[in-house]
Amino acid sequence: MLRLSFFFLPLLSGGPFANAQTGSPAEPVRYVGGESVDPSVHDGRLRYAIGVESRQTLRVNRTHPELADGHGWTYNHASNLCYWNNTFYQQYLSNPVDEHISPGQTLVMTSKDGREWSKPQVVFPPYEPPTGVKIPDSSNGYMMHQRMGFYLAPNGRLLVLAFYGHAEDPFGQGGIGRVVREAYKDGTYGPIYFIRYSSHTTLNGVRWNETNTSFPFYKKSTDTGFLDACNSLLADKLMTFQWWDEDRGLDGFYGGKEAREALSYYHRKDGKVVALWKRSHSALSSDEGKTFSKPVKVPTMIMAGGKQWGQRTDDGRFAICYNPIELDEYRYPLTIITGDDGVFFDNMLIVQGEVPPRRFFGRWKDFGPCYMRGIEEGNGNPPGNDMWLSYSMNKEDIWISRIPTPVRYAVRGPVADDFNGLALNGSVTDWNIYAPKWAPVSVVNSPGASGKCLELTDKDPYDYARAVRVFEEGNRIETRLKVRAAQNNTGTLEIDLTDRYGNRPVRLRFDEKGNIIATVGSTEKPVQSYQAGRWYDLTFSVDASLSGNYDLAIDGKKVLTKAALAEAVKSVERLSIRTGTYRNLPNRKTPNEEPGPPLPGADEPVPTATYLIDDVQVKPIK
Repeated sequence: MLRLSFFFLPLLSGGPFANAQTGSPAEPVRYVGGESVDPSVHDGRLRYAIGVESRQTLRVNRTHPELADGHGWTYNHASNLCYWNNTFYQQYLSNPVDEHISPGQTLVMTSKDGREWSKPQVVFPPYEPPTGVKIPDSSNGYMMHQRMGFYLAPNGRLLVLAFYGHAEDPFGQGGIGRVVREAYKDGTYGPIYFIRYSSHTTLNGVRWNETNTSFPFYKKSTDTGFLDACNSLLADKLMTFQWWDEDRGLDGFYGGKEAREALSYYHRKDGKVVALWKRSHSALSSDEGKTFSKPVKVPTMIMAGGKQWGQRTDDGRFAICYNPIELDEYRYPLTIITGDDGVFFDNMLIVQGEVPPRRFFGRWKDFGPCYMRGIEEGNGNPPGNDMWLSYSMNKEDIWISRIPTPVRYAVRGPVADDFNGLALNGSVTDWNIYAPKWAPVSVVNSPGASGKCLELTDKDPYDYARAVRVFEEGNRIETRLKVRAAQNNTGTLEIDLTDRYGNRPVRLRFDEKGNIIATVGSTEKPVQSYQAGRWYDLTFSVDASLSGNYDLAIDGKKVLTKAALAEAVKSVERLSIRTGTYRNLPNRKTPNEEPGPPLPGADEPVPTATYLIDDVQVKPIK
């Protein structure tokens, strides 16, 4: 109530609050939560946004390109997302090795459910200048750069867009122009056109036009529906304001508006448009983007050169996602903050707290989940009440996250998950899923039984599958689950009980030698062997009070009694299951721009390990 009354406080003409009110041009948004990240760990010691499902849509492969994009290119970044024709479209740009180094191309993947994705298809190929045309400032070749990828026109046509520029700088005089083509419902694409040439000249004063570029101007099209869609886009001054980065509009196209880099925007409940840019900048518009207030740096929103994304969510609230740390080369974790009015935001939570190893060196390939983008207003709304985010990981692989709304971080009451009511290969209610292409997490039929269970499979040499269940926080908790390994001679399954900060007081491991190993204090202790293809019933009884210990029973038999916790904690609230060891590299001290060869075996799968999880129960100990 205090925040709302402050927001709607009348502006006093000439008074001390006239230009300083939160929600005004002086401070369009404010983060009021007390949470901030601990830079020493990947997840920043933040709580999870419950139920987020994160899946890798592209895993790059240099030596076996047929398993990835068909090209073997290992710099992939700047993804965009839309939903049209009952289909997700995910676009990204790609270079062979480095950022801003030619050649460059743009690709699109599609999916009906956000889980299974098509192979990437090139929609804008590497740029080749027309025969006989040589622009003197093109010696470094050409690249792609885009802040906006899609436009769903009022007539139902879907336009795909990108920007051709000179390497190594696509901005200003480095820009050539923006290209467009139509996506058809049968999965094909129309011809490529330029929809707008850069208003800047080349370095030698030449203006870009049809005579010195490789594709015709869009007005040459004879498709009236396509022309109408393009004209609608050009008339949309809010949507096209996303283009400002590459072309500052020397011809007045943007109406003299001032901006910053990588715009995202949303409409507040009062109809005003909130603009968000890199490096914590924001502004307001009261006329649908025709004019904006002067961009200001929001002091409560800590970030660096990664993008921030804001939107109104299907539950009627608002969310902003960003990397909350002022280090360009280390862009993690990916967080979300939420609010009721689009002005005040609270509760910084984890969307993506994983940072796998970067397998291939490349220039400016920053560590972590980078450049998040959701579905822009007007570009479709998938079924359900979920928020969707697209981003690159280490500027290498492409990922997508589904965030259930309302966004929450706490659970009340006991947990009893048998997975039987879930759809095969569908979402896993209330579980946080991390699923690389080579380490998927799926709902499957239970072997030899009528029910269903959760399957974690892993053949990735440098990543793992992970499933996390948040439960009601408590200091005396009993957790029970069943585990079945398909093998006992390869792979690792680690089971942790953690507190709200990610500390791991209880740790159990199914190792690659057929042993179940528990951590007691600072010592690892084998408790028994396990066999492939057999279910094991595990019961952890945790006392995180002053005594700081836990009991472990396997198939009803106690194998540990009052075992010391591995870390002192006040409570526990998460069950974490992953097919690999705990990691915290790269960290903030890992060299980012130090060249090196690809990680050994990066393109080759390791022997597959598969684990089944069932009948997860968590309740307080009375």
